Amino acid sequence: MTPISEAEAVVMEVLWQQAPRTADEVVAALAHRDWAEPTIKTLLNRLLTKGAIAAERDGRRYLYRPLLQRQAWVETQSQDFIGRVFEGRVAPLVAHFSERGQLSAQDITELKKLIQELDHE
Repeated sequence: MTPISEAEAVVMEVLWQQAPRTADEVVAALAHRDWAEPTIKTLLNRLLTKGAIAAERDGRRYLYRPLLQRQAWVETQSQDFIGRVFEGRVAPLVAHFSERGQLSAQDITELKKLIQELDHE
């Protein structure tokens, strides 16, 4: 599948939250973005062309639903990011946030728990 852009990912988030949706419902859900209706419809058409979503005729309108699963997209995005920025390693990513004080106490607790679970596998 062709990668989706950041703007297309915003539209996908709307469909991942609830589907199927009409174009008007997608436009309404994105009203806070100040995107023009034709822009959102263009993004929907691009997603259709890329095979990320499907459209089903419902009377005079179309209902859009995601074909690309959010978990698959997140996995690809995170692997690409870690590969590009941190040479494919997770530890430098965590160190980066730690060094800048961006890990909350809850984050640290969750990371410790995860490491303990990994040690027991």
